[in-house]
Amino acid sequence: MPGPCDTLSLRRALTFTTGLVECLCFAGAMFGWASLVFILKSDGYFSSGCVNATESNATQVLDCTGQDEQFSLVFTIASFMNNFLTLPSGFLFDHFGTTVARLFGIFLYTLGTLMVGFSNAALSIMLFPALSSLAAGGVLFLMTNMQVGNLFGSHRSTIITLYNGAFDSSSALFLVIKLLHEAGFSLRSCFVFLSACSVLHLFRTFFLLPRDKIPYKLPEGYTYGITCGKTKTLSLEHTTTLSPGSEEKPLNQDLAVKPEKSFAECLKSRFFVLQLLWLSVMQLRHYLFIGTLNPMLQRLTAGDPALVSRYINAFAITQLCGVLCAPWNGLIMDRHKGKTRPPGESEQETDLRASVLSLFLTSLQCVVFSLCASIPYLPLQYLTFVLQVLNRSFLYGGNAAFISVAFPQCHFGKLYGLIMSLSAVLSVLQYPCFALVNGPLDGNPLYVNIALTLFSLLTLIHPLSVFLHCRSLASQRAISSSS
Repeated sequence: MPGPCDTLSLRRALTFTTGLVECLCFAGAMFGWASLVFILKSDGYFSSGCVNATESNATQVLDCTGQDEQFSLVFTIASFMNNFLTLPSGFLFDHFGTTVARLFGIFLYTLGTLMVGFSNAALSIMLFPALSSLAAGGVLFLMTNMQVGNLFGSHRSTIITLYNGAFDSSSALFLVIKLLHEAGFSLRSCFVFLSACSVLHLFRTFFLLPRDKIPYKLPEGYTYGITCGKTKTLSLEHTTTLSPGSEEKPLNQDLAVKPEKSFAECLKSRFFVLQLLWLSVMQLRHYLFIGTLNPMLQRLTAGDPALVSRYINAFAITQLCGVLCAPWNGLIMDRHKGKTRPPGESEQETDLRASVLSLFLTSLQCVVFSLCASIPYLPLQYLTFVLQVLNRSFLYGGNAAFISVAFPQCHFGKLYGLIMSLSAVLSVLQYPCFALVNGPLDGNPLYVNIALTLFSLLTLIHPLSVFLHCRSLASQRAISSSS
């Protein structure tokens, strides 16, 4: 019979594997919106937005600008909820633990899939609460899974970035549904099946995850889940006794010895403001690209549905690469681990210095991606898709990593949730941008794309600021050592 250690190792391996599958196949499905829109258009959703129009040569055409605006609004609201609800979701997770947070997330996700499944062209309005529920449930799936990295010690950061990459790649779920729809499966049967998969989420919640949270570092003999009707998870009080303060430590631990800043001081710091702007600008660029991908391809292909479908499939397939790209950023951030630090340099300063390259590469990727998206040349969009998934994989993992090294660990959850929520406010600008393109700009997004590219250039200020800060600290050390 396998010993207790073998059973524990097997359970941890199952927890990791099933968590990866959950993030890869469910959590971030909302970002495969372009594939789902293709199905919804063919099924007549928001078809009242299509009207007959007369071109300058007296040719009658079908103008579906109103339909595209409705689909863009659905995605705008859902993407806003995806970020804005990160803060209350974090508080729910912190105060009530894993089980309560996941049960609420499963309820929202199941509700969203059922609403899409039982909607139709006459009930197109149901897409608004449905996509928002899917987004909010997916965030809770990701949030409760990231703590699994705490089970694996030295591989913790790799697992966290891998889960974030899997979250990005799960947008390919709607591609699978699109292909099934083209093969004859109805939208309802696909989404009812997704609803039935909630049974698997419930199984993970009770058998492969703790009731509270996974502490870091792990107490000796730590186990979790339900076995033979008994909960094996150590209580919060017990883990605190075994490892004081472990339950309060977030996903990344920094052994700083300096007095910690208060939460208010963190909010007023230059790093917080620049990180918020850095994330918000690039996130807006990505959301606007995803939300307007269908009308952009319609324009570049002159409305050829077969060609649009081919490019939508290519975009969705590239999203699968997010799970492969995300750990690269973690390797950049961790490249200094195990090396001897210069005399007098703190671990936080070393981590900040390592983050400069990550921040710079992420900003540079966004500028190049935005440039490619601005050029109205159809074959170039294949490169745009690759750059988009690479940049998006770097963006969210890098955001969490920077917050964990730049600020006290006791404020990580609050600051992460607050930055994501505030960035959601700026992401709402994607809808007026879309309305501007379809209105005064007569469907030509060139000027909006140029403006977003210029804003993307401004994100380079953040890595420059961190670099100058690290150089200032190094100069102060050199002066102190010489005196």
